[in-house]
Amino acid sequence: MYVYDGDSIYAPLIAVLSGLIVPEVRGNETVPEVVTTSGYALLHFFSDAAYNLTGFNIFYSINSCPNNCSGHGKCTTSISAASQVYCECDKYWKGEACDIPYCKANCGSPDHGYCDLTGEKLCVCNDSWQGPDCSLNVPSTESYWILPNVKPFSPSVGRASHKAVLHGKFMWVIGGYTFNYSSFQMVLNYDLESSIWNVGAPSRGPLQRYGHSLALYQENIFMYGGRIETNDGNVTDELWVFNTHSQSWSTKTPTVLGHGQQYAVEGHSAHIMELDSRDVVMIIIFGYSAIYGYTSSIQEYHISSNTWLVPETKGAIVQGGYGHTSVYDETTKSIYIHGGYKALPGNKYGLVDDLYKYEVNTKTWTILKESGFARYLHSAVLINGAMLIFGGNTHNDTSLSNGAKCFSADFLAYDIACDEWKTLPKPNLHRDVNRFGHSAVVINGSMYIFGGFSSVLLNDILVYKPPNCKAFRDEELCKNAGPGIKCVWNKNHCESWESGNANNILRTKCPFKTAAPDDRCYRYTDCASCTANTNGCQWCDDKKCISANSNCSMSVRNYTKCHVRNEQICNKLTSCKSCSLNLNCQWDQRQQECQALPAHLCGEGWSHIGDACLRINSSRESYDNAKLYCYNLSGNLASLTTSKEVEFVLDEIQKYTQQKVSPWVGLRKINISYWGWEDMSPFTNTTLQWLPGEPNDSGFCAYLERAAVAGLKANPCTSMADGLVCEKPVVSPNQNARPCKKPCSLRTSCSNCTSNGMECMWCSSTKRCVDSNAYIISFPYGQCLEWQTATCSPQNCSGLRTCGQCLEQPGCGWCNDPSNTGRGHCIEGSSRGPMKLVGMHNEMALDTNLCPKEKNYDWSFIQCPDFALKREFCSTLLTRGFLRKSLPTLSHLSGQRPLQLWSKWVQLLFELVADLGAIHMMLVFQTCRMKEVLGDGSFHQTSEEGLGGQAKCNRVRIPTSSL
Repeated sequence: MYVYDGDSIYAPLIAVLSGLIVPEVRGNETVPEVVTTSGYALLHFFSDAAYNLTGFNIFYSINSCPNNCSGHGKCTTSISAASQVYCECDKYWKGEACDIPYCKANCGSPDHGYCDLTGEKLCVCNDSWQGPDCSLNVPSTESYWILPNVKPFSPSVGRASHKAVLHGKFMWVIGGYTFNYSSFQMVLNYDLESSIWNVGAPSRGPLQRYGHSLALYQENIFMYGGRIETNDGNVTDELWVFNTHSQSWSTKTPTVLGHGQQYAVEGHSAHIMELDSRDVVMIIIFGYSAIYGYTSSIQEYHISSNTWLVPETKGAIVQGGYGHTSVYDETTKSIYIHGGYKALPGNKYGLVDDLYKYEVNTKTWTILKESGFARYLHSAVLINGAMLIFGGNTHNDTSLSNGAKCFSADFLAYDIACDEWKTLPKPNLHRDVNRFGHSAVVINGSMYIFGGFSSVLLNDILVYKPPNCKAFRDEELCKNAGPGIKCVWNKNHCESWESGNANNILRTKCPFKTAAPDDRCYRYTDCASCTANTNGCQWCDDKKCISANSNCSMSVRNYTKCHVRNEQICNKLTSCKSCSLNLNCQWDQRQQECQALPAHLCGEGWSHIGDACLRINSSRESYDNAKLYCYNLSGNLASLTTSKEVEFVLDEIQKYTQQKVSPWVGLRKINISYWGWEDMSPFTNTTLQWLPGEPNDSGFCAYLERAAVAGLKANPCTSMADGLVCEKPVVSPNQNARPCKKPCSLRTSCSNCTSNGMECMWCSSTKRCVDSNAYIISFPYGQCLEWQTATCSPQNCSGLRTCGQCLEQPGCGWCNDPSNTGRGHCIEGSSRGPMKLVGMHNEMALDTNLCPKEKNYDWSFIQCPDFALKREFCSTLLTRGFLRKSLPTLSHLSGQRPLQLWSKWVQLLFELVADLGAIHMMLVFQTCRMKEVLGDGSFHQTSEEGLGGQAKCNRVRIPTSSL
């Protein structure tokens, strides 16, 4: 349900409601109250999937107080402006809607504190007490939540999918999604001491974006990737640096090392740390690429050398995704990654509850215990050895509702030392704080949550104060502190996990952990993932993962003993482009999945590289003998014309550590000045280059002399070289494997977006083409009003030829011509009339001259006039050939009884109704798209009822005079 502050979709969007919206706690106001100030409110309802709910109720009032003062005050007319009203709150209640209690139990006065009635109306606690009502000791064994007073409290601060980092006394917030970017501030900082928001000094910098990552190093904030909503929704690979001291931006263009790839991603995360090698590196984790799909790779940016690479990793074979959350733990030198929206087996996609550990120095993956709570776009922080996770989008239903909510206030804790999950109580505040797309940082041992989305864009700050280890006086209580906190006992007092680690006294007490049952291990389908996890599994008989307690004749329990198969790598690649980057994989267009190339494509001893098979031999031969050797293997000396082939050969040669390998390649002098490859292609001196002083005049054949710098040297063909490289062609085993089609994100029209089956979806409101498997994450905040997968609607209102087609589109209106015959034309517009683009920023403005009422033109926006509907009905009958049916006449029916005459007409009527079935369903779904205008003294109510698995909607327009 889209709510606009105006009478058209070109007015400011102020809310997007979806899914189940019910209170977490009785009496809390979960349903957001939306206020419009233009005098109008346009509501547009659209269901973009076959998903059945019981319906909804909408209430509205005019010039009333917020939430009717919540029953804790009275609505009073303003003295300064008679047309405005405000809430006059009862004692011990405050806020615009009198919904915030203060000074409960009088703050425990006089021992604990006192109530400040003149200032901010809150409890002022004595030094030894804390909490909203001064009821907790300092330090305390209990946790609590607060909603601090923030100044200024501007709606423009609200955003989602932004990122935040802490530097000094400021929480820096950069980027994010908002409904309206015209007044959007890219950089904000929140002063922790004064609770004041400040706008970062404007400077030339990046375009607004969301779904990016932030990581702090010294005074610099590194921002990578994200989706630029104002630039056709492109996902970028830009790397920007914001200096907090000068408040200025600079951009970096890193050098990509080796045969790596720099992925433009969104929905990823990043951390900066110093490795054991003393190298400072920013690690980018997973994310979604519009070109390569859901990425499972780690990307590294090395700050000092300004270089970029995708490292090879060990351990479990993990599945990356979008919208996970992660934390870095200095104690274990590891990054912990939870949840996300990912590709699942069988070409399915959805939320996961996975937890991975990535050891940054050894580049090793381990699968940890899953949380049991799947979600994405949630937040996580690390406090006292516990990974605290809050909120997120938990909606994972398909066609029927099982109660999963889009906006969550779940609060989870993961004990890093014990590999154990606990559920913490949800925030006990005066209102619900469900959300996703928010940020979280740790400040002085407390978790600060900012913003997010919960039908509206949020601009509030939540603070979670955990228990303090120092409050536990007993050793047993200290060791069992929690959940949500990890403490250690040091001689005669209790210390935090971080402090205990610094003092080298870490001693942790964990519950006894048994091996997982077989059904929990079955989910791991490869040896490495089966053994590189903490669930107590073993790889049995080289074919299945079972419990470590089960019997097995041939068992593997350490991932280093596993043989990694290509199919285990390939099935994690979710797009044709990412599949094609792996030399041992190919994309099946029919199955829409990445498959491993069979080993027999090249034969034993050969490696499949691109479209060729390569083989390196270290024997010492002349050029001609080397060529004969390759010929006997149905090949030739290798023509290394692609970078993939060159990179493979160089990498393989460097593996020969016990002997020198400087092999012949298929490059020779054709004439006095021309060198060519054995396959007759010219030598371009690009990827492979001659060493200084080469080629010499005596050499007519080439070999690799110094593999480290890709150096070629010329020698007489009769000379001997230490090795040779053979090549032969590959015969494709799969007829469904074809070159990759253009990625969905690069298709710019509905026709070419939807021309290849169901691979892509076209969003008409944003004019973007997206992968069908990424529709949810491409529009996480409901940015797409409507989409197509087959039939394309005209891109502009002017392309719609009938009133019914016109008003089906929320941004169009119908101008009836003076003939009153149903003729007219479709124009972009609002309830008041047609609109057109004006100004430098192409804003929509009302222009009634496009449908002049004084010339007897009539404007329709909500409902077509009767004569237009009759014209469309007749046109449909002509199109379908109904009027060409041989209808009975009196001459045909002479001599028949009246009952026989009636039955003939009834039979033809049923035929007509059967043929009109499709039209009926179209009209039913059209009425389900609610486009009602509230204003000008009218009341509109829309309801939806489930009927036979289909949506049946009724719209009622009741004038105020009849109420």
